Amino acid sequence: MRNQFYPLIYSLIAGVLVSCNGNKKVAVSQDDTSSNFITLSCSKSLKASEIDSIQFPIDKDGYITLFDGETFKGWRGYGKEQVPSKWTIEDGSIKFNGSGIGEAQNSDGGDLIFAHKFKNFELELEWKISKGGNSGIFYLGQEVTSKDKDGNDRLEMLFMSAPEYQILDNAVHPDAQLGKSNNRQSASLYDLIPAIPQNAKPAGEWNKAKIMVYKGTVVHGQNDENVLEYHLWTREWTDLLQSSKFSEQERPLAFQLLNNCGGDNREGFIGFQDHGDDVWYRNIRIKILD
Repeated sequence: MRNQFYPLIYSLIAGVLVSCNGNKKVAVSQDDTSSNFITLSCSKSLKASEIDSIQFPIDKDGYITLFDGETFKGWRGYGKEQVPSKWTIEDGSIKFNGSGIGEAQNSDGGDLIFAHKFKNFELELEWKISKGGNSGIFYLGQEVTSKDKDGNDRLEMLFMSAPEYQILDNAVHPDAQLGKSNNRQSASLYDLIPAIPQNAKPAGEWNKAKIMVYKGTVVHGQNDENVLEYHLWTREWTDLLQSSKFSEQERPLAFQLLNNCGGDNREGFIGFQDHGDDVWYRNIRIKILD
């Protein structure tokens, strides 16, 4: 495994209008790099076709700042129009205020998504988990509905369609000892691939996370080290799903969605998981690699 993220060649033009499928529509060059920005089209809800065109700053390293430390601009609940009340802003970070009773996902909670779909990207952020806590970072996620036994639309959980970068208190939470070969510990591809080395800091301390997705190659990083790499849409990916809790036999819809991760356009939402525990995220930024 390489110690550095792939030396990809990419550029990002400041002031670009990006549609929901990632196509660039308008480019505006600026001389002052400190004032560069990008306008992203963010979906307002699962059912509504309307979008908000929102400007986000681009920092000196070419990353788009997805969270300004003060507002939820660009964010909403998964399958919802607003940010659920259990997601708050605290000391410049996004915080989920958990109940401590496991996966809550009630009307006041639920997963949080950034409402623009990304395709090829490098995501960086910092996270902190509470003692005994569990959460996760989703990417390439879709808002998927199915029919219940009465024929009504039912929103499927985000983990059904999105790979998960695990967030965990490895020392206390029982998930750390479940799965195979520690593949449910922090920075692992949940229940699929373990993070090696396992270099997470203890609960209550800030950790760095990095996720790179580029044309099917995915790399997880934790605290400045690469910890795993895999390749979507390959025979190996299908076999990996079949040997996990997302197998065709155990969870057929999840198997179908994850096997075609990102859908036909190979893009999706970034999301944070409500697992019922306190968790914090800050310094969230992304670089588009298209």
